[in-house]
Amino acid sequence: MCRAAESLATAARNVPERDLLPANVIPRHYQLELEPDFDKFTFNGKVVIDLDVAEESNYITLHSLEISILGAKVTSEDKEFGEDIKVTQDEARQTTTVSFAEKLSEGSKAQLELTFLGQLNNKMVGFYRSGYAKTDGTKGFIATTQMEPTGARQAFPCFDEPALKAAFDITLVAEKHLTCLSNMPVKSEAEVYSSISNGTRKAVKFDTSPTMSTYLTAFIIGELNYVESNLFRIPVRTYVTIDQNVEYGRHAADLGARTLELFEKEFGVEFPLPKMDQIAVLDFAEGAMENWGLITYRAVDLLVEDNAGAGRKRRVTDIVLHELAHQWFGNLVTMEWWEGLWLKEGFATWASLYGANVFYPEWNIWADFVISSLQDALHLDSLRSSHPIEVPVKSANEINQIFDAISYEKGCSVLRMISVHIGEDVFLKGIRDYLKKFAYKNTTTDDLWNCLSEASGKPVTEVIAPWTREIGYPVLSVSEDSATKKITVQQNRFLRTGDVTAEDDKILYPVILGLRTEAGVDRTTVMTGRETTLSVSAGSFFKLNADHPSVYRTLYSPEILARLAEAARAGTLSIADRTGLVADAAALTAAGYMKTSTFLTLAQSLKDETSFFVWKELLVGLGAMSTAWMFQDEAVTEGLKAFRKELVTPIVRKLGYEIHEADGHVDQQLKDMIMRSAAMCGDEETIKAAQNAFEKSLKGELSALHPTLRTTVYAITSRYGGEVEMNQLLDRYRTSSVSDERISALRGCGFSNDPQVIKQVLAAMDNSEAIKDQDVYIPIGGIRSSRTGADAAWKHFLANWDTFYERFPPGLSMLKNLVKFFCEGMGTPEQLSQFKAFFEGKDIRGVDNSVRQVIDSVQAKLSWVERDSDDVVAWLKGNGYMHVVVVGRALASPSEATFAPRMLVIDFNKAGGAAPSSAGAASRGIRTDTTATENTCRDQKNPVKVGGFSSAVPVPNRAASQVSRYREWNVSGLMSSVSASPNKAARSDVLQGDPAAATTLPMIRHRKRNTEYLRTDDSNSK
Repeated sequence: MCRAAESLATAARNVPERDLLPANVIPRHYQLELEPDFDKFTFNGKVVIDLDVAEESNYITLHSLEISILGAKVTSEDKEFGEDIKVTQDEARQTTTVSFAEKLSEGSKAQLELTFLGQLNNKMVGFYRSGYAKTDGTKGFIATTQMEPTGARQAFPCFDEPALKAAFDITLVAEKHLTCLSNMPVKSEAEVYSSISNGTRKAVKFDTSPTMSTYLTAFIIGELNYVESNLFRIPVRTYVTIDQNVEYGRHAADLGARTLELFEKEFGVEFPLPKMDQIAVLDFAEGAMENWGLITYRAVDLLVEDNAGAGRKRRVTDIVLHELAHQWFGNLVTMEWWEGLWLKEGFATWASLYGANVFYPEWNIWADFVISSLQDALHLDSLRSSHPIEVPVKSANEINQIFDAISYEKGCSVLRMISVHIGEDVFLKGIRDYLKKFAYKNTTTDDLWNCLSEASGKPVTEVIAPWTREIGYPVLSVSEDSATKKITVQQNRFLRTGDVTAEDDKILYPVILGLRTEAGVDRTTVMTGRETTLSVSAGSFFKLNADHPSVYRTLYSPEILARLAEAARAGTLSIADRTGLVADAAALTAAGYMKTSTFLTLAQSLKDETSFFVWKELLVGLGAMSTAWMFQDEAVTEGLKAFRKELVTPIVRKLGYEIHEADGHVDQQLKDMIMRSAAMCGDEETIKAAQNAFEKSLKGELSALHPTLRTTVYAITSRYGGEVEMNQLLDRYRTSSVSDERISALRGCGFSNDPQVIKQVLAAMDNSEAIKDQDVYIPIGGIRSSRTGADAAWKHFLANWDTFYERFPPGLSMLKNLVKFFCEGMGTPEQLSQFKAFFEGKDIRGVDNSVRQVIDSVQAKLSWVERDSDDVVAWLKGNGYMHVVVVGRALASPSEATFAPRMLVIDFNKAGGAAPSSAGAASRGIRTDTTATENTCRDQKNPVKVGGFSSAVPVPNRAASQVSRYREWNVSGLMSSVSASPNKAARSDVLQGDPAAATTLPMIRHRKRNTEYLRTDDSNSK
């Protein structure tokens, strides 16, 4: 006993920088009984904890939060400490201390018994309530749990640290018609008296659990239905509340059974529990929680319709496999302390990809990894405010902040990197050894590296340990010397802000180069210094990071990049290589390592690309550019939009606007993405197709709207609609019986460009009855996609900070995420200054990482715009996406256009309606022919036509008050730029027809050559 206690005490127990419980007693077993009161939203509880006494003590301290202790008793060696017991609770430290006069002897055993009263809260943490619709239409509740990371202490007094594992006997008392679930199967049921109901209820006792951490305990009481899969040796069930379609859970049950079978085989350790339950909870803050034997999910992440869309199938597959992987990584073998969080989250993320690749090889999972896990990791870790994978964690307030892309996606990426380096079979052998050696125990990262080193016979620790202990990652700069036939590779720290200092650049990462040449791929060479040289044939094909399993970005010289782009067009590069090449180029552009014009030219050269994965990174890169320039010159954003439109319109015409039965999983995603991009760039045919599909769906034609396109159609409908469409979408969110449709409708609401609609959606997010707490972040992505919405979002969040803080306490992960969701859309120095000033002096423990990351992200955008504005304008002008515009009179001669690469002239005098006086017109050089019915717009290279004006006001003499009329006609920035010019004289001169004045106005894009420039008829106004 003492040896075990001493061994445990030397691990997580005595690290001074951690806020840990005293190490004087060690829990071994819990007897826990709970009974909820659904009328008062409280619960009664009793816990008896068996303890090993590691040090002579006259007190026992354990965790509790929002728990009222009603009684306490301590016994040891048949001796009861009762009369002199004192109970002290410390809300700040979230502890309860039971003290007594006589000391417990070292090496003895003791038992602590506590009776208590808890709150069945609505915060989605601890033991809480979740609503559902009862059969009579009234609102009912289930009692459910979310214990990770520190919620168990809100459900029962306990030793709430991952290293303090114990066995659990759990009993739930409930009304007889309700279903009771816990980690283990039901052992027995008995009728008991209930003081809550003043009558009889049932007491459901469950089998004793394996030794496990408190954060893995779970118990649920409610009206539930289930489906069961018989594809595995134990029952695998999916539970739902009675208002949900239980058949939507069949896919998850069967997938769960297949996954358990696969993981048993690959991990070499049997799943140790006699059942596996999964349940869809309607109020759930996270995606899912891996409670051993009873996994809880957000409904939309578990339930799928038979014809579910590609994105939803992929999401549910990811989540189910991730949580089931945790049954081994996290549950069976648990990190010693939260700084080792990645040992379970990184592994579960990797295992979900591994399993999906086995089940669905046609999904091209490892190419998908490049656009998902790898890019998510690289994106966050490019900030100075990032953190190492193994980050010191002291208190409960800090734990939730590391549940992020570093622990999950970077952890996964590091595992992918080492598995490719040593070989997948060897990697699997190493993790089998790890699981067998440390089953039911706690581990550190070094334990994993040692197992992989032994399995591979390679110095894994030397190669991989710095990747978990150090922050960030490198960019490798590659140049070649044709004379020596060598390439030089240099590594430096990569930062998105582009301002790496000598202090930032001290780390030298061991980089697994993955050099691809015509001879094959070298997976063994590791670069350990600042610089290295490699031999290749001069001018021959080569590429670093073949298929992109490694955690770094590559900066090629322009000549090498041009050759790689040609190889991409020729199909020489794999999909993963093409995808990674584009992703790296986009990130390097944003950080200032490449000129933005270089990326635009690269994107232009890949217009014939057919891969969803490559297009995803192209559009992400172009989208980031548009977001950075969103609050800058509107002419530039319109020019970028015109470029995107020209790229995607031919593809959307080819792919069409419907999903067909023959379309594969990846093809469906490509159609969906390209359709949304084309519509958001203003392609009228695509917009109309989406609007038609939406209108048909309103009439009950369900086949008109395939689930894969659901979110896209809703987003397009919202962007080009108004309050009517918003209400239609919110109604679907509130009434649909399909979780995916509800979420898609809510997400679509956010894409409106109407300030009043945006205001109403933000207001609805403040109302838990209108939009559920768990869903409050969902519309934000759409809201941030427009300048109006992005500006409204951060202002709304700061204005309602106190409400958000109360509604989503910083101990939960929701608040830290909301800080980023609402505020990362900022794009001006003034906005950033206000954001900094707002949080100055505020207590932001629990969200401080997010605040710093928002500041870094916005500063990176501002630096990009400041650095490359002229470069972007020059490229857009030179490629025909921006034009100097002269309005107010016809072009006198071609030589008049010498001041710009292109010049558009709108001859307003050909508009219908009254003309100005001949004398007045002649004095300004304006023709007065009023017989024509349409204007002409003269481009020096491409004449195009413009529809006639419906107004009778003489256009050359339009006053400033008439400019709003042009906005009604959706002139795409033309007259709004004229109106916004700070030079009032120039604005007046242009409206009156002075061509020279146009040089002082903002550059205006040319919407699309050889087609309509702008529509001015009222029937097409927005």
